Parts: sequence; C-alpha cells; structure tokens
Amino acid sequence: MEIQRLHVGKRLSETAIHNGTVYLAGQIAEDTSQGIEGQMCEVLGHVDRLLSEAGSDKSCILMCQIFIADMAQFPGMNTVWDEWVPQGHTPPRATVEAKLANPACLVEVCVTAALR
Repeated sequence: MEIQRLHVGKRLSETAIHNGTVYLAGQIAEDTSQGIEGQMCEVLGHVDRLLSEAGSDKSCILMCQIFIADMAQFPGMNTVWDEWVPQGHTPPRATVEAKLANPACLVEVCVTAALR
C-alpha cells in the first residue's frame, strides 16, 4: 500500500496518508509569545490547514492527543477547543501534562483523521 507524505522534512513529515487515514505530526504554535488561548488557536489553525490539504477536515478526526505544559491552563485550552470542535463530531481525546521539547510552547496537538 502506498504511503503519501506531505511537507517532508529532515526529521519528520507534517502529514502521512495511508489506507484512508490521515496522520498529523504534533502541531505547535510558531508565535510562542501568545498565551494558551492564542497558541491553541494557532495550533488548531495548523490542524485545519493540514487536514484540508490531505482531503479531510475536523469533522473526520478519529483521535486527538493533546500535550499541555501546565494543567492549570487546561480550562483556557478547553475554551478554544470547545469553540473549534464541531458538535456531534467530538472525537476521542486524551490530554496529558507534559514537558514539551520547546519550553515556550504551551500546547502540542496530534491528530488522526479519516479522509472525507
């Protein structure tokens, strides 16, 4: 079976598509001067863009993993998530407090989705 990769870099690809499933690399904010709400909005914008490029969208998300640097920011992160995720299409989700590779990043989001 063919594996299609998008935005292939030296260390990782942003997207892999295989057998009708889209896998996104962990998405982080580029503008780390923002608070949790701003970073989460930016990250979900990356998710929207990458899913669209792959032929999917947020209503097709099968699983979402969220890594947050500080669980004290969980409510702010959830506020943005709740405004973004389509009701009736809320995916299974896990949220874990984690020390992220870049200490300025407050949140990282990994998504697996079906093709439309």
